[in-house]
Amino acid sequence: MSSRPLIGVTTSEVRRAERTDPTPEGEPPQHEMALGMPYARALARAGAIPIVLPPLRVEDVPALLSSLSGVCLSGGPDLDPAKYGAPPSPDLGPTEPALDEFELAVARVADAAGLPILGICRGAQALNVARGGTLHQHLPAITDHSIGHRQTEPGWVETHPVHVADGSRLAIVLGLDELWANSFHHQAVDQLGRSLRAVAWAPDGTVEGIEDPGDRFVVGVQWHAETLDRGPVHPRLFEALVAAASGGRLDLAA
Repeated sequence: MSSRPLIGVTTSEVRRAERTDPTPEGEPPQHEMALGMPYARALARAGAIPIVLPPLRVEDVPALLSSLSGVCLSGGPDLDPAKYGAPPSPDLGPTEPALDEFELAVARVADAAGLPILGICRGAQALNVARGGTLHQHLPAITDHSIGHRQTEPGWVETHPVHVADGSRLAIVLGLDELWANSFHHQAVDQLGRSLRAVAWAPDGTVEGIEDPGDRFVVGVQWHAETLDRGPVHPRLFEALVAAASGGRLDLAA
């Protein structure tokens, strides 16, 4: 049997029926869930067996996670601000409240089970909200516009710098305290959730990384590390998740 840990990754993208383009020989249009292949590739390259998590009923989440050794919360649409007690901004994008319920349940059940967690973009935001935190719903309304957080370049292009707090788990995992990242979001962490701390920032002050300072690996990054696999830095996030899921530590000398 394989000793590679099973790591669940959420499917947070919804392809609505009216936007699908089925073939004439296929089924009628219907809502679909989608997950970019870079997530699965990044986890597999790091040594995991990725398990795609379908959005089931909240009460099914404990059984869904029972065989897993870790969880990756993926990117996707805006979170419904009702989930953190805020009215919707006029600039709020499309939301999927039922999907939010599922993914927040995944984060909370994984937390309760003591599983290591890595949140990517929306996933970092979901982690924060699952622990009682809030979000900025539209960054252009609060920043100085010096950083473009919705880049038009491909996902493998790094478009702005990120400062990482010296001595943080994130800095130790990445092996540096300054990096360049991509950016595909207009929301970000506002008030931090329980036992989370901000450990990375864009030059305009936007929170780019959060973590639980405890012993367990619980980290969220605002950038899409799964598409930044052409260098040695960003894959280390997935390697650290897999190491934690395997009950070990990332070999920082590798």
